[in-house]
Amino acid sequence: MIAMQDEQASLNSILNETFDLFDEVMADHADDLKPLEIGTVTYVGRGIARIKGVLDTQSEELLQFPGHRLGLAFNLDPEEIGVILLDDSDELQAGDEVRRTGRVLDIPVGDEMIGRVIDPVGRPLDGHAPVRAVERRPCEQESPAIMDRLPVTVPLQTGIKVIDALIPIGRGQRELILGDRQTGKTAIAIDTILNQHDKDVICIYCAIGQRNSAVAKVIAELRERGAMKYCIVVVGENDAPPGLQFIAPYSATTIGEYFMEQGRDVLIVYDDLTSHARAYRELSLLLRRPPGREAFPGDIFYLHSRLLERSTHLNKELGGGSLTALPIAETEAQNVSAYIPTNLISITDGQIYLSPDLFQKSILPAVDVGRSVSRVGGKTQLTAYRAVAGDLRLSYSQFEELEAFSRFSSRLDEETRSTLERGRRVRELFKQPQFESLTVPEQLAVLVAVAGGVFDKLPIQRIRETEILVRVTVQERHPEICEQLLAGEKLTDEDRNMLVETAIEAVDHDKKKGIANAVTGIPET
Repeated sequence: MIAMQDEQASLNSILNETFDLFDEVMADHADDLKPLEIGTVTYVGRGIARIKGVLDTQSEELLQFPGHRLGLAFNLDPEEIGVILLDDSDELQAGDEVRRTGRVLDIPVGDEMIGRVIDPVGRPLDGHAPVRAVERRPCEQESPAIMDRLPVTVPLQTGIKVIDALIPIGRGQRELILGDRQTGKTAIAIDTILNQHDKDVICIYCAIGQRNSAVAKVIAELRERGAMKYCIVVVGENDAPPGLQFIAPYSATTIGEYFMEQGRDVLIVYDDLTSHARAYRELSLLLRRPPGREAFPGDIFYLHSRLLERSTHLNKELGGGSLTALPIAETEAQNVSAYIPTNLISITDGQIYLSPDLFQKSILPAVDVGRSVSRVGGKTQLTAYRAVAGDLRLSYSQFEELEAFSRFSSRLDEETRSTLERGRRVRELFKQPQFESLTVPEQLAVLVAVAGGVFDKLPIQRIRETEILVRVTVQERHPEICEQLLAGEKLTDEDRNMLVETAIEAVDHDKKKGIANAVTGIPET
């Protein structure tokens, strides 16, 4: 009897301990109950939908449709919500359920993004695993305040002579690339990206409404030339829903801002914002927003200004990083005064205009110096450029005017003839094949030589090979001057004279070699 009582007491003790443990666990565990708001799709169109039943939805909130499809709340009307679809709408239909997510549109950011090809929502397009970023940031963010910015003073070298010399771009600047179709706008942007190799600049290429084949070609070039190790590609191609094309530049800018806030320099290319504006116009009209000029909605200017205002050079307290923007815009029949081009010209800090006339004459890159400008100007150039570029831009502009008037006159005085001859050689020197970026010493060697009249007596057909000879000779004979130029030191008169003399010697040696080959019958190489 006593043994049974002891056994029962032991069992009661075990049960009490167990129930006490349950009570502690239940006390520590609090159910996190969240209301699940479910609405209904009332209408599905191309790239948009209208829903009802989730009236507490906030602006730009992500909504989830069947099949894990995503949408962006855009129109918040009293009775229904207009949604921009971020996935294909083929299988959606009226009556489907839609759920609130409680979060605004965001994208993963971090070093894990480098080398990846993603869509504007952060999903991989390169066949690799999903991006495992530790942080997500909203795609729409406020631009830095004026007091958080520093002046743009550090150059961003493109490796293209005509741009670095006459239309300089600084880190933190917004420089528009403008021109008709097929004039080489993307080529300039890609050359600029390739020239950032070993310069500790993160590059982001954002394709908006481009053909799949064109985007694939750009990615292949970046991979082949080793640029993907410092590049990120965000793709909203023309086959994608217009909603993805609309959010693409904001997503790309958010990724760039992460690196800028880490104190790094970032270059972002928007290719192109004309397609972006068209996608936004399509969505706005489908959602019944009132149209304005050229059927664009009234806030089309704000669409691009709030995007490009995020590009800047931060002050030292915020890391000192920079975000440089190269937006691309397409003109029709050289009409620079169209709605979207004029908007972008007024927002940005200058434009590089590409002329189809120059392109047809095989003057590549087809930069029209007279209609191009950098409003930051020489403040971002290395000191050595300023000693050469000012006079060169003035003389080249005079040449273009004289060339236009000289077509109507056969009698020209000697001074006019010499100006025309010098200008034709300068134009020939500004020609540059794609993917052939030049270093600062190479560019300055050629610019100093042409300013010193080294190429004046040469036939135009020999300019290209003589230019290469001058670049190689200067680098071989004066490596110390090249290092000074790279360091941003001033080009002294002594160094300038030395570079001109070296160029003259190289040209004279090439002439003698050509004469000797002509006498002996050896063909020139």
